[in-house]
Amino acid sequence: MSSKRVLIIDDEESIQTVVQFGIRMAAGWDVLVASSGPQGIQTAQTERPDVILLDVMMPDMDGIATFKILQSDPVTEQIPVIFLTAKAQTSEKRQFQDLGVSGVITKPFNALELPEQITKILHW
Repeated sequence: MSSKRVLIIDDEESIQTVVQFGIRMAAGWDVLVASSGPQGIQTAQTERPDVILLDVMMPDMDGIATFKILQSDPVTEQIPVIFLTAKAQTSEKRQFQDLGVSGVITKPFNALELPEQITKILHW
């Protein structure tokens, strides 16, 4: 696997840490971290990651609102977004995919399997 840059946007520090560890250990990819929607949007605009892992449930600006802003910006609209969510219902996953996200990964997940899941979702 070639080196990729992943942006994780999640308000939970424990999730940020686990994702960083898992992706770096399993794939050696670079991981950028943002703790909120607005911070994630700014990071995506300046750093242009290869993929964004976006938590659905965050305070202030949730993942859906964040995704819509990313999609409306010519700088970030082409970056694939994968939702991270505890909402595992098939109907909810379908609803997320109908928005245009590249994929959905359900929490809890195995951090060491994340690169494989991302690769599969994005056909890298």
